[in-house]
Amino acid sequence: MISKHYVTFYSPGTFMSEDTRKEIDSWDIDTAKQMARSIKERHGTTPYGFIFTTRGRDDTDLDSKEIARSNFYYLGGKVETYQEVLERNDPSEEILRSNMQINGYDKIIVNTNSWKFTSFLRDTDVILDWY
Repeated sequence: MISKHYVTFYSPGTFMSEDTRKEIDSWDIDTAKQMARSIKERHGTTPYGFIFTTRGRDDTDLDSKEIARSNFYYLGGKVETYQEVLERNDPSEEILRSNMQINGYDKIIVNTNSWKFTSFLRDTDVILDWY
């Protein structure tokens, strides 16, 4: 089997995240962090996080397929609980509170190293130091 490693960077977008995938020698977090500093998407946004993937194919395959995927790595960010969001009672966060309650999300991450990005936080997500 032939295989290659990739890192996919995610940046805030208008309706959905922008993404850029680049080949990388290995699943090296420090190398990916360095690479993230050079990523610029539309409207000047920069990555809030990344994942690693490994794609592979056999001689009989026409195209490669994903054979491994890492956890999601956030480039910094602040973790907030549902209770904190609820107690803050910010009128502009009504939809956020509703989505957290309806979907059972106990924690979110708020990343502001580019445009503000908010998402639910999975137990497997990793928040890296970023400055």
